[in-house]
Amino acid sequence: MKFRPLLALLLAIATTCACAQSAADLGAGQKNRKASVWPLVPNTTEAEAAQLSARFLTRFHYDTQPLDDAMSGRIFKAYLKMLDGEKVFFTQADMATFAPLETKLDDAIWNQDLSAPFTIFNLYLHRAVDRMTYARDLLAKGFDFNADESYTFDRKDATWAKDKAELDDLWRKRTMNDWLRLKLAGKADDEIRKTLTKRYTGYIERVKQLDSEDAFQTFMTAYAETTDPHTDYLGPRAAENFDIAMKLSLEGIGAVLQARDDYTQIRELVPGAPAIKSGKIHVGDRIVGIGQGAEGPVTDVIGWRLDDVVNQIRGKKDTTVRLEILPADTGLDGKHVFVTLVRKKVSIEEQAAKKKIVEIKDGDVTRKIGVIELPTFYSDFGARSEGDKNFKSATRDVAKLLGELKAAGVQGVVMDLRNNGGGSLAEANAMTGLFIDTGPVVQVRDAKGHAEAQGDDDPGMAWSGPLAVLVNRGTASASEIFAAAIQDYGRGLIIGEPTFGKGTVQNLVDLDRFSRSESDKPQYGELKMTIAEFFRINGGSTQLKGVTPDIAFPKNGDEKDFGESTYDNALEWTHIPPAPYQPIADMKAYLPKLEQMHDARVVKSPAWQLMLDELAQYKIMRGKKAISLNLATREAERKQQDAIQASFRARHKAIDGTTNLLDEEDDVSSRLDDGLNPNERSLKSELKQEKEAKEAKDVQLDESAHVLFDAVGLIQADPKLAAEVLPYGGKFSLNTVASTSLPVSASSAPVH
Repeated sequence: MKFRPLLALLLAIATTCACAQSAADLGAGQKNRKASVWPLVPNTTEAEAAQLSARFLTRFHYDTQPLDDAMSGRIFKAYLKMLDGEKVFFTQADMATFAPLETKLDDAIWNQDLSAPFTIFNLYLHRAVDRMTYARDLLAKGFDFNADESYTFDRKDATWAKDKAELDDLWRKRTMNDWLRLKLAGKADDEIRKTLTKRYTGYIERVKQLDSEDAFQTFMTAYAETTDPHTDYLGPRAAENFDIAMKLSLEGIGAVLQARDDYTQIRELVPGAPAIKSGKIHVGDRIVGIGQGAEGPVTDVIGWRLDDVVNQIRGKKDTTVRLEILPADTGLDGKHVFVTLVRKKVSIEEQAAKKKIVEIKDGDVTRKIGVIELPTFYSDFGARSEGDKNFKSATRDVAKLLGELKAAGVQGVVMDLRNNGGGSLAEANAMTGLFIDTGPVVQVRDAKGHAEAQGDDDPGMAWSGPLAVLVNRGTASASEIFAAAIQDYGRGLIIGEPTFGKGTVQNLVDLDRFSRSESDKPQYGELKMTIAEFFRINGGSTQLKGVTPDIAFPKNGDEKDFGESTYDNALEWTHIPPAPYQPIADMKAYLPKLEQMHDARVVKSPAWQLMLDELAQYKIMRGKKAISLNLATREAERKQQDAIQASFRARHKAIDGTTNLLDEEDDVSSRLDDGLNPNERSLKSELKQEKEAKEAKDVQLDESAHVLFDAVGLIQADPKLAAEVLPYGGKFSLNTVASTSLPVSASSAPVH
């Protein structure tokens, strides 16, 4: 979504985080943010960072816009949307109070006086605590569910409540719905009251942990994203997490943490990392204390924000951290265990490229199709700039996997880029080069209107056989560059849904480089700023339109709420002259036949038809904006949903022998809405469902592999067709399709 509500930040405090942090963020000065001092007050560093960011955005952004009263009005609107996008905290009276500030936010930045945005944030804090306290107080009496009332939960287009009485009624209905969800899941009133009291109290505590850094980050995000959807301000902590996500490595102990109640819990252990190698730390364990060094004092971290706990555990390689652990298999009064660990560099392989082989059998013919799943176009920018030849690289990893797939005898390759939100532009260029010989990949136009082609200069291909790129609405940016280039060259088939439509280029500006402070500790953060727009080599753009698949799969209905076209400040689509390139094959030569074979197959496929029915049901549920608060009505609706889901489970079991959900012995009600928030369920249940989701049949991927199965068959049957659809006039011979070895000219060339 365009604007991230502050509620997302509050939830993030209680969700998952990998353990790594710069040593500059550690030390005795780290405070327990369970007790922030209100009202929050901006500091000098934040005011300087805001002004410095404005200087860059108003001078060097691709679409420079003055920071004036008009921009202030847009920031004001975005800021309020981030704080109260559902309009459940502020009233019209609050809006009247804020009105004089609407044209003052530009002055706040230029004059280094952030009191205006902090005034709004401080009132938000009080309103949030007040609303949750009100909801908690309602629980004592319970509710009457016999009236004919409804609760409108989709309030993004609603107006603010006219007064406190109207807001109270809204929160009464909101709390009633929370209670009713648990009641429908079979919970008794006492258990419901206990669960919701704990939930609302926890929310209040998380609000109270918000500090000036959170207020500043929220305001600066509103400003940055007002310039365009993909410009962002990253505070020091956010900047480091972005860096970790790009290089897929960190320095820490190799544990994934999450907050549960007042405890920080071990959610996952990274293979080969210090935590799992110690043999003393296990999934489900709770961290109750942390000490720095071999003999430093152990600090109690019960009740701390998750990111503060993470900051204490992360640190420089080869330094020591001591953890006080409450084991998972003991109660809250169990015996504590002390574990000493030496921090090491930890690779985050979960987000790295992965391969698998799908065997497709059709009649008497079986073919192997290789699949490479790429979650992001990652690159260790720091190691690369320092000249490290072994820097972490998505292209290098994919090249290695392609070699392994060739050795295994695959006859086609599917690049799975679903939900790949992009990453490094350089990696997108280099990765395209794995599938073409040489040539331009993308055109980049800067703010002055100068366009330059970038691409692959190294001859040779890592894979020159049949290729498909699987995409969906979450495929964005660098992923779209890759898919568009493959399509423009005629190098492979694009399969799936239309992509996101992000056609802009961002660059990271380290604001600390312009600091006058002598401190080594990051202070100003970074600016992820749009500096250019990229265009396809055919002259078109992926901006707004995305990449249109050659073989289209059904849309999931999210396109109205998700994608570049949903942003009201997105750049318009345009085009420039094409780059000098020549298509290297022609997918149209067999695309009609492949589409015909696809259509004939899926109409008879029980798995595909089940997917269509589940998508249709999903769209129905997404289309709802309100829900009844009448018990009898909701029980009837739940009974209907249970019947629908039971039918889906039976069909899944008939297709692949599984329910695709929970085990048969699990409580039937748990297969529907259980009324719980994610961090209220047991960790065991969460991990089990995640495992089942990963192991579930992937109908779209299987069909994509089957399309390549058909392509190989058509190529093998028709040498003339092979010369048209294989790169460079069919140098990749029919025998090679069967053996999947590279031509001599390509195998002797370096892989880049």
